[in-house]
This record gives sequence, structure tokens and C-alpha cells, in this order.
Amino acid sequence: MSFNRRRFLQKAGLSSAAAFASSLVQPAWSKALEKALLKAEQLPPDSLASDEDFWYYIQQSFTVSPSLINLNNGGVSPAPKTVQDAMKRYYDFSNEAPSYYMWRILDQGRETLRNNLANLAGCSAEEIAINRNSSEGLETIIFGLPLKEGDEVVASKQDYPNVVHAWQQREIRDKIKLVWVNLELPSEDEAYLVKSFVSAFTPKTKVVNITHIINWNGQILPVKKIAAEAHKRGIEVLVDGAHSFAHLDFKIPELGADYFASSLHKWLYAPIGSGVLYVRKEKIKNIYPLFASDDPFKDDIRKFEALGTRPFFIEQAIGKAIEFHEMIGAERKQKRLHYLKNYWMEKVKNIPKVKLHTSLDPSYGGAIGMISIEGKKPAELDAWLFNKHKIHTTTIVWENISGVRITPNVYTTTKNLDVLVEGITTFAKP
Repeated sequence: MSFNRRRFLQKAGLSSAAAFASSLVQPAWSKALEKALLKAEQLPPDSLASDEDFWYYIQQSFTVSPSLINLNNGGVSPAPKTVQDAMKRYYDFSNEAPSYYMWRILDQGRETLRNNLANLAGCSAEEIAINRNSSEGLETIIFGLPLKEGDEVVASKQDYPNVVHAWQQREIRDKIKLVWVNLELPSEDEAYLVKSFVSAFTPKTKVVNITHIINWNGQILPVKKIAAEAHKRGIEVLVDGAHSFAHLDFKIPELGADYFASSLHKWLYAPIGSGVLYVRKEKIKNIYPLFASDDPFKDDIRKFEALGTRPFFIEQAIGKAIEFHEMIGAERKQKRLHYLKNYWMEKVKNIPKVKLHTSLDPSYGGAIGMISIEGKKPAELDAWLFNKHKIHTTTIVWENISGVRITPNVYTTTKNLDVLVEGITTFAKP
């Protein structure tokens, strides 16, 4: 997907790159950003992925702490300054007269935002609901599907805990049957990954739950092929896209998902507490909303937004996050994130006792990486990196996955990752 500077500026409502830069960054370096954007037009995404000068100017759009190297962006990502400023501005605006400015002014912007999210997702605006996070979206579907006693649902033991617990609750309440797939990861064997799900299907299977990028170690699953096999058997497909949306370069309908949910405060860099739910148009009428609406059987996607009073200032600032994402470009962003993960993994993979739990192949891994050290507990490496190098990571111990998850982002520099490599190297020494 090529980067069209003129089209982006027109969409952002700005007359020049300088005007955009001045709205994004401090004036002292706005001209440098403009030059970087112009240079980027001439370079393919693969080449730009390692261009530290370009990504330096992107880094300056964030307000990250200079005293801490944040490599846990897989949990939640910071937002760029323009998104922060928009949220604060909308919050102040709301407080001038909340019931007027929230409900009669800001709330009217949801349809424009819905259209913009739909364009990003590659679907109809009538298939997009705006909510608070992927858990809310996924649980809307999990608890809204008209399943009955004896119906089977196929899911993975490596799925996110909120999803696992939601399905378990449905099992208790409605006596559905859960069939668990236990994946051996990491894997670059597409046939194995597809077969793991398909072999669990039976004539009683009604739904398959697929995590697009597994949050624990960054494994990318072949959703499209699993979904195709499911649909051949009349099975509906629910996709957890918490880590894939605005991380990988794809459009939701390409996956073959009937339902898809994501957290926008991860890879879109929207305000914390913002999410999106996609429901294929013809499926909307069959799903009960998580929060009651006037008619639970209507085919209007808006029935999934009956939350009541909510933080409109957070919601409306999502628009700035979309602009920022489009400024970088989806393909360019994916290439950079994969480059950063591979940068540190390539440097430590041959160190004795180091074990990597994430693929270096872009078909099976993006920004998220996982590492463990033989003879050491994950928490020990996590503590070492923080205490000795002020690197923030997270410990993962879930089912058959154990290690330290390391997740850089577009504002992460290779100098940051050199510190990480040093920390891992010294920790792994006998």
C-alpha cells in the first residue's frame, strides 16, 4: 500500500505538510518531519523499516518517558501527542456544559468516526460499532450468540483469559460444550495450525474462536484458512483481533470473520479505553446486545452501543489516531514493527541458554516477541531488565507458554533495543 502525501493531507483537512507537522509536533522540528515524509515517498517500506532518521521524527510525536524503556506495548500503547491533546480538548469542552456538549455536539460525531473506522477496516460503516476494548466486543458476541445446550464451540487454550472465562461462563449457564485446542508454539507450519482447529470440528460445532495474533508470544494464526474451513461446515467465526488491527496490513472482510473485535488503544494508538466491534451485516439481527437496547433483534449495528453515558472525549479522539496511522501507512508500519522485533531477536538467538518463542518470519510474527533463559524463571529476567537497565517488559506464564514478552513500538529506537540486548546478554552469562 503506497503512501500518498497529497491524499493524506486532503483527508486530514490540511493544506500542506508543514501545516500537518505543526499540528503534530513542536515547531522547532516540524520542517524536519516534513522532509522525512517527503523522503519516505521515494522509499519502499522494506527499505524505510531500518531508516532510523525517519523513525526518529515519528518518535518525537510521542511523550514517552526518557527514564524508562517501555517494551510492554503489547499491553497498551501510549498515544501520540495529537491524540492526547484532542482527548484533553474534548474533555474540557464537555465540561463546559456536559449534557449539551456531550450529547448534542460530540455524540453527533460518532457517525463520521464510524465511517472513518469502516474505511480503515475495509467494510461498511453499518458493520462497525464503537466500544471500549476488545474484551467488550468479544463478550458481546460470546454472550449474544443464540447457542443452546449441546452446541459446541472450538477455542484455543492460548486465547486471552477474558475470552476463555467468558466461554466458560456460557458453558456453565447454557450447558454448551467447549472443545479446546492446545497449540504447540511457536509454529511456522500453517498446515499444523489449520489442522489443529479443523480436527476439533464436529457436526455439533457452531462457532470457532480464533485469536489472530496470540498476545502471549505474538504468534500469527492463519485465520483466513481456518475460517474458510469453518464456513464449509456452516460454522461461524469469531476473531480476536486485539493485537492485529492497525498492526498487520489487512482488511477485516479478507479474514472471513463473521465477528471481529479489537482494542484501539493498542496498535492504532487511540486513547486508552477505546475499541471496535465488526459484525457482518447479515449477522447483526441474530446477536443479543450485551447492554439492552429497545429491540434486541434489529439489524442496526448501533444496538451494540447502548452503553449509556460514556467518555465521549475519548471516543472522538480516535479520529486523530486514525490520521496518525494513515500518515505512517499500514504497510510501512507493519514492516517497521517486524524489523524491530527481529532486530533484537537476531542479536540474542545464538546466545547459550537463550530460547526464543516467536517466529522471525513475518507470516507468523509481528512486533511481539518472547524469550526465556534456560535455568531461570521468567520473572527473574523481567526483574533484571528493569532493575539494571530500566526496561519495562512483562512476565508470561500461561498454559504451555512461559517467558518474558518484549514488545517495541514505532517510537522505539534501535539504541533502546541495543540496551535490551546488553541486558539479556549479561543475564544469560553463566
